[in-house]
Amino acid sequence: MDATTQKIRAVELWRAGYNHHTRAFALAGGKCDQEAVDELNAAVSLYTQSIDTFPTAEAYTFRGWAYQSFGRTDDAIEECKRAIQVDPEFGNPYNDIGAYLIAKGELDEAIEWLEKAKRAPNYEPRHYPFMNLGRLYAQKGLVMKAIAEFEEALKLAERAGAGDATATASITSQLRSLRAMLN
Repeated sequence: MDATTQKIRAVELWRAGYNHHTRAFALAGGKCDQEAVDELNAAVSLYTQSIDTFPTAEAYTFRGWAYQSFGRTDDAIEECKRAIQVDPEFGNPYNDIGAYLIAKGELDEAIEWLEKAKRAPNYEPRHYPFMNLGRLYAQKGLVMKAIAEFEEALKLAERAGAGDATATASITSQLRSLRAMLN
């Protein structure tokens, strides 16, 4: 099989894994039941097959996300680092590492990764690292920095259009709360 065919097959496997992944979240509805776990395991298996066929940053990043869903945060971070080795311009793994570090309470370490995500040439949705930095700065009590990040996130989310109305509403709510703290 030539490289082009391998990559096409790898992307097909990644998409199939992503379908299982999103089904797992829909099934779980905030809780972890066996059917959702089975879907997530299927996603991990397909991401692994995709990587074995032709390694892509997307497959590593999404396998990391699946690992995070199982509570395997350190493994998730390592997967994202592998994704960056494959494609340093793909922004999602930088943002995901930052988010995972925030979840671990390692706020200062997360900043560098989220800043890299903001600068990555290939990243959608572009507003996520700004939202994550806004939350991080709010947790640290740096209200003005948090507001600046959320304002930029709102501009980017609005530019993206109605596709992410939930994010726009969340950002607006965060800004309202932060601004109220200043009064």
